[in-house]
Amino acid sequence: MRNLLMIAALVASTALPAFAFDTQARAAYVYDQTTGTVLLSKNADQSLPPASMSKLMTLYMTFEALGDGRLTLNERLPVSEHAMSYGGSTMFLDTTDRVAVEDLIKGVIVLSGNDACAVLAEALSPDGTEAGFARMMTERAKQIGLTQSTFANSNGWPAPGHRMSMKDLVVLADHLMQDFPQYYALFSQREFAFDGRAPQNTRNRNPLLALNIGADGLKTGHTEEAGYGLVGSAKQGERRVIFAMSGLASQQARAEEAERVATWAFRQFAERHIADPKNPLATAKVWMGNETTVNLVPREDVLLLLPILSGNEIPAEVIYDSPVEAPITAGQQLAELVLHPEGLPERRLPLVADRSVARAGFVGRVRTAAQVLMRKLNEQAEAAAN
Repeated sequence: MRNLLMIAALVASTALPAFAFDTQARAAYVYDQTTGTVLLSKNADQSLPPASMSKLMTLYMTFEALGDGRLTLNERLPVSEHAMSYGGSTMFLDTTDRVAVEDLIKGVIVLSGNDACAVLAEALSPDGTEAGFARMMTERAKQIGLTQSTFANSNGWPAPGHRMSMKDLVVLADHLMQDFPQYYALFSQREFAFDGRAPQNTRNRNPLLALNIGADGLKTGHTEEAGYGLVGSAKQGERRVIFAMSGLASQQARAEEAERVATWAFRQFAERHIADPKNPLATAKVWMGNETTVNLVPREDVLLLLPILSGNEIPAEVIYDSPVEAPITAGQQLAELVLHPEGLPERRLPLVADRSVARAGFVGRVRTAAQVLMRKLNEQAEAAAN
């Protein structure tokens, strides 16, 4: 059964259309981590070359290895000819080095070291090769919910079949924060000088870190095929926003668009109180109970992130099977609330019974059955008369 209703937000606002954001990025995905709200999705499920942004997957697997004891932060790893051979952004490692895992992690995050990624990959690979690690990356990505990601190497070096979607990158960033909070501060490190090498390559390329917008991560990327991209995150007050974008034309375009996205996400949306357990949203009929109805309420306060210029009312519906058979326990889920905020994906929340309803006694059940029987007979009689 579907009950349609309009839920009035308990915050005054004007009834203007939501402010639309048109990003210059080829693909983008913006996610409010605090409320679980998708704020923007543009070609977000399209598999694209992720460039160095795919290094986040190597970092995720490195953090897992630290967690289960396969690696330690002070463990020193050898540098192979293969790892040393990488060009592009590097730590300028050579085969005489043995580098601490902690330095390699900083080299990946701050310096975007292709060679550092390869060293970590070879240490964790089942066969000691980067290709073997890339196969591990692809399998592990599926296990943590990345649906459009396949890897050919550890660092995003251009290669056939090395692909990720912007949504996958945001999901991965969310996992990094939630699963390994003890390492997340590394993503806001602005500078790292390894052993006095390459003094011109010591600064973090994330343009958001220099801005006063609460930014604290995560990774840039660039290749000729992919263009300029960024996985970013910022926190203001209690809200955290994570986003990924790709396909921008220059470093400057990336910096400007990243700031635009972050500013828009924080300034154009606000949380509103939608519902709470004290105020029923609907009433369900009860079958064979000592009461004929029960109220449907959310388990907890419902806060929804909405455009600040959205209207006062939110279209919604309550879905449940009617009637609900007794006995019913207070807090038992009986229905689902489906919210349809303007310009945003629908949101589904459970609704529960606000009180217990016992099963009716024998006399009550007989009376209810008789009432149902009489109702059906009357309906049949009316149908026959017509």
